[in-house]
Amino acid sequence: MARAVFRFYEELNDFLAPERRKVAFEHVFSRRASVKDMIEALGVPHPEVELILVNGESAGFGHIVRDGDRIAVYPVFESFDISEHLRVREQPLRAVRFVLDTHLGTLARYLRLCGFDTLYRNDYRDDELARISAGQHRTLLTRDRLLLKRRIVTHGYCVRCDHPPHQLAEIVHRFQLRGTIRPFTRCARCNGTLRDVAKDAIAHRLEPLTHRYYETFRMCSDCGRIYWRGSHVRRIEALIDDLPPSALPGNPAS
Repeated sequence: MARAVFRFYEELNDFLAPERRKVAFEHVFSRRASVKDMIEALGVPHPEVELILVNGESAGFGHIVRDGDRIAVYPVFESFDISEHLRVREQPLRAVRFVLDTHLGTLARYLRLCGFDTLYRNDYRDDELARISAGQHRTLLTRDRLLLKRRIVTHGYCVRCDHPPHQLAEIVHRFQLRGTIRPFTRCARCNGTLRDVAKDAIAHRLEPLTHRYYETFRMCSDCGRIYWRGSHVRRIEALIDDLPPSALPGNPAS
């Protein structure tokens, strides 16, 4: 029997058995296997991994684990440029675009209201999600660890929180998005971009009170939905203002 010592860092410990969290532990194996296969067998989906050090040297997912290897596994670094050490994927996704599974509909709406390019349908199949993530270079957000373990998925994240406002805070913190939030730039319904539109051009579509009290409007370039600075805008602004301190860049995750 061969043995390798693993140590997982930061939020990757969420996927491990309690006794293996934040400590180095020995893993016994009897067959030839890649470090990717061993990491996922231990419970960690590969898209959550950014850097692997084997005996102090950066290694890719295809590295074959040998008896006596000491392996350190790190999560995605969004705040640091580690490109010269990167071996597990070609490059990080610095332009953040998302696709969400069917259980994260409210989070998808929140992300769109914050201005992030977010694909979502309540009837996506797992194979569709994996293909969209890989083909369109989108980060897959899901609560399904098995979905993240699909081979073609290279950029993904397992959402830990249950409550949608907390999920938004989690994603903003995880991907360091606080400085890139642009409310009122995407359609909450279809993800299309919003453009300014003259009131006279859409006056026939407005309810009497909306026509009376509002002067500035935006319209979705895709579905034609009309927006104004009503309660939905105030709600998302309040949601952003109320993001907990852990969602602020530079603060540790709770």
